[in-house]
Amino acid sequence: MASTSDIRNGLCIRYNHDIYKIIEFLHVKPGKGPAFVRTKLRSVTTGKVIDNTFSAGHKIEDVRVETHQFQYLYNEGDTFHFMNTDDYTQITLQKDTLDAPDLLKEGEVVTVIMNAEEGMMPLSVEMPASVVLEVAHTEPGVKGNTATNAMKPATMETGATVMVPLFINEGDKIKVETEKGTYKERVKE
Repeated sequence: MASTSDIRNGLCIRYNHDIYKIIEFLHVKPGKGPAFVRTKLRSVTTGKVIDNTFSAGHKIEDVRVETHQFQYLYNEGDTFHFMNTDDYTQITLQKDTLDAPDLLKEGEVVTVIMNAEEGMMPLSVEMPASVVLEVAHTEPGVKGNTATNAMKPATMETGATVMVPLFINEGDKIKVETEKGTYKERVKE
């Protein structure tokens, strides 16, 4: 058991029958009344973000989690296969535990958060902040179409559809922000 003085970014706690990761916190000591801690929590199982306030000295149940680097190998329908980059053991995860499965490319390295208290059960998968993908299909780009913010749909090599600027052509490599699934920049090689 921990108390509110132990709260820090990245701490995983058990709250409302789920496991949450603290992504933001603020200790508040008002001039009048007791101190409290305002937190922003993200569920490691569903990804839902909630705000919560703990009174000072409140006991919280911390959860011991471990993070491991896993390489994405392949998928069979809704089942995705990953390999631990340290000991080469393999795990399978369902599509609904992944934040952006359509942006995963074979060989991509992701961080898997595992509950160390329940026999290394995978809780969630953290994608890299951005991935580089090749455009498989889009309408032909027109040279000089960089002045406007007009966008067109493009299908990536993984099958994901991303809105890209008009000057992007098939075969171009682009950087895609994984959290929002949006175009970030064109990558020159």
